[in-house]
Amino acid sequence: MIRDFVDRETERAILEEEWRKDGGRLIILYGRRRIGKTRLVAELVRSKEGILHFAEDTAPQIQIRRLQEAIAQFFDDSLLATLEIATWDQLFTYLARIPLAERRYLVIDEFTYLIKNDPTVLSALQKAWDTALAGSNWYILLSGSMLGLMTDSALSYTSPLYGRRTRDMLLEALRFRDARRFLPSFSFRDALKAHLTIGGIPEYLLKAGDYSNYATFVEREFFSKYGYFYREPYFLLSQEFRELKTYQAILNAVAVGNTSAGTIAQFCGMDARHLYPYLEAMIRLGIIEKELPLLGSRRQGLYRIKDCIFDFWYNFVFSHRQEIETESLPGDGIDLNPYFGKRFEVFVRNEFARSVLPGYTIGRWWYRGEEIDLVATQKSNGSIVFGECKWGDLSEREGRSVLMRLEQKAKQVRHDHYPSERFCLVAGSIEGRDRLREEGFLVYDLEDIEASCATG
Repeated sequence: MIRDFVDRETERAILEEEWRKDGGRLIILYGRRRIGKTRLVAELVRSKEGILHFAEDTAPQIQIRRLQEAIAQFFDDSLLATLEIATWDQLFTYLARIPLAERRYLVIDEFTYLIKNDPTVLSALQKAWDTALAGSNWYILLSGSMLGLMTDSALSYTSPLYGRRTRDMLLEALRFRDARRFLPSFSFRDALKAHLTIGGIPEYLLKAGDYSNYATFVEREFFSKYGYFYREPYFLLSQEFRELKTYQAILNAVAVGNTSAGTIAQFCGMDARHLYPYLEAMIRLGIIEKELPLLGSRRQGLYRIKDCIFDFWYNFVFSHRQEIETESLPGDGIDLNPYFGKRFEVFVRNEFARSVLPGYTIGRWWYRGEEIDLVATQKSNGSIVFGECKWGDLSEREGRSVLMRLEQKAKQVRHDHYPSERFCLVAGSIEGRDRLREEGFLVYDLEDIEASCATG
């Protein structure tokens, strides 16, 4: 199992740059659970001196006491260890009064647990920051996974910390070229399947890396009541929301193909007007996203599940819980290929196309039942690329048929500002690939994707 610290060069460089600056630094690091925040922090503070505190979801007085103990131990202050400190204000005032000759860090991991149980921690920190910490050698980093609480309480303009933070950083999933390093025993196709299933979440990838192939991984960790992922999305939702049944119904609706507000509401049996707050809450947390067509009407927005783990789980696990619980799910009873086809399109747009079409604006187009998987435009040279993505393997005849149909659909797209057009096909494999390329088509398969990942 891979244990090396993978990627995050940009994030590490930014955090190190903050360390080298003068004065107090107040950094907010946030991101979904399992994304690797704790590991990033551990790499940052390696060979540095300071206080690394892991907060827990417990009573405020216990939280204060545990941080007090960590501070007392760092400063070897036996008096502080015995004092009765009842408020966050007292604790941060103590820190503010200590002169530091050199840079030291205070890292509070899962800071949202402190906010959740006692919001006064924010105003206490703000007061200490304004009175002394801003001009000190303290490097304060607050890390949190409860995204709703983090954005509302620590990042919004109503937060006591608003205008005080010197840097905030949203830690996002790894790209496939980095994520596949966690899966050394997987074939390239299996590694891509895993990425389309669990995304670039380091802890999830470590779990997948325990296996030698994708099929065994999914069978044991998703389709078993003892699997790691059997309840994972439910747990993630429960950390953020209370009305779980409504959120689950919406996610199930979108997962199985209801992408407009009207069809989602109809599937869930609710008034469409009451749907939007739920959608907006999940958009804010990166679970769902609203997609607009490139070169199309902005009124034609559609919703899709952005986070792979939620998409896969609500497609397959949520709807087969009874069979999983009773261990009656047939091993070959679920066809995953339609799901892979859907997520493969997203992968091509978000990752692969950006490597082979640098400088292009990339999206997709749809109108009245017609859809083009990939549309890429570049204003500087007036060029546009229309593309189709197919997860399966195509014969040359099938490939040509897809491209001919694509050319017909492209005529419906208004692209007067982009007179130079080309057509693209991305698939698992394509017979006659070289002949199609000689005719001017952009044609790529998994071999090309693998080569692109190797070169970065």
